[in-house]
Amino acid sequence: MSLNPKRTVAELKELRALTGNADGAQRVAFTPIWVAARDFLKSKLEGLPVETSQDEAGNLWVTLRGDSSRELWIGGHLDSVPNGGWLDGCLNVLAGLEVLRRISVEFNGKPPLTVRLVDWADEEGARFGRSLFGSSAVSGFFDPEDLKNRMDKEGLRLEDVVKAHGIDLAKALEAGKAKAKAAAYLELHIEQGPVLEGLGLPLGVVLGTKGVERHGITFFGQEAHSGSTPMAVRRDALGAAAKLSLEIRDIAKQHSDAVCTVGSVKTFPGIVTAVVGRCEMTLDQRDLDAKVLAGMYASAVKASERFALEEGCTVQWNKIWSIEPIPFHNKLIELCNQAILETCGVSHQLPSGPLHDAAEVARVGIPTVMMFVQSLRGISHNKIEDTLEEHLELSIIAFDKLAGKTLAWLQNT
Repeated sequence: MSLNPKRTVAELKELRALTGNADGAQRVAFTPIWVAARDFLKSKLEGLPVETSQDEAGNLWVTLRGDSSRELWIGGHLDSVPNGGWLDGCLNVLAGLEVLRRISVEFNGKPPLTVRLVDWADEEGARFGRSLFGSSAVSGFFDPEDLKNRMDKEGLRLEDVVKAHGIDLAKALEAGKAKAKAAAYLELHIEQGPVLEGLGLPLGVVLGTKGVERHGITFFGQEAHSGSTPMAVRRDALGAAAKLSLEIRDIAKQHSDAVCTVGSVKTFPGIVTAVVGRCEMTLDQRDLDAKVLAGMYASAVKASERFALEEGCTVQWNKIWSIEPIPFHNKLIELCNQAILETCGVSHQLPSGPLHDAAEVARVGIPTVMMFVQSLRGISHNKIEDTLEEHLELSIIAFDKLAGKTLAWLQNT
């Protein structure tokens, strides 16, 4: 068998040495180190009968032409957050490369369907705050006008930075023409959470990505002197916000996989001698069920109004961003489950809280599934991110089985 999981682990270590330092991975999109990571990938294609191209949104495609123009996509991303982990994103790409090698050998360079490995551009959004850059351009959920004036911390404009990498932002949506031939999409990823480790399992099937409701909430009270204002007459905006921040945890706990997070709280005037007159907070809510997500939002709004009344305040909600839950394809979930069972004897199904490029692909109707491999300590986006090497090898074997099963299924549909 030509599949060599140990080779992929060795290549992951090579990439870590090339693009990381003592603080972790530094493969931030549209930087020289990110370019070096892509050059590393290209260097590993030698001897394969593939074509390499970059589309209008900066996505890098490696294409193995088949007997049919219908395409099986295998995707991931080489970019990382600053001081990131050694596996987030790049495992997907290098495992996909190993699967591509195996398919090429098995079919003597001509598989029944065209197989494409894609390195999506700027999945993380670490530099400009716009995640899923390349995959959203392909899906069409992408607004060049909204993006062009975004700035990085050095004051450089997104439009100018991507131009240096061969991307004309005004033409980025033309990358969407690729999806016309896509028959299925597969992605392998570290879990980035503690569920599989807690269950003692190496691999899991991802049911879909959770929907997100993200809001800013402002409570308005009355600034007053902290020494002369009796407790009974205070209109304390922080008091209302504090009550809500505790309540949203109970709202989430009513549902098995839901999460609610208050990520930021700001008080005004923000001095030790004043009752808080205005308090701004952020709320992030996620679930795979759209009805659950809507219900949690409604419950949080109702609770905020109750606490505002209790504290003599008013409350205002402002939507920051949202995305609907993205369920993955039932048949591919079945095939993924089979591949994991054949590899390690036990499987588990779970939703993904973080978003992935797979969500952008799935939301336009392309059959999609993801496979998770266990993350030690449930930690990601950090230099201590890690996965047991034996689990990495199992994930590559199972992912290859999934690709084989998907090709066979597509041949018969």
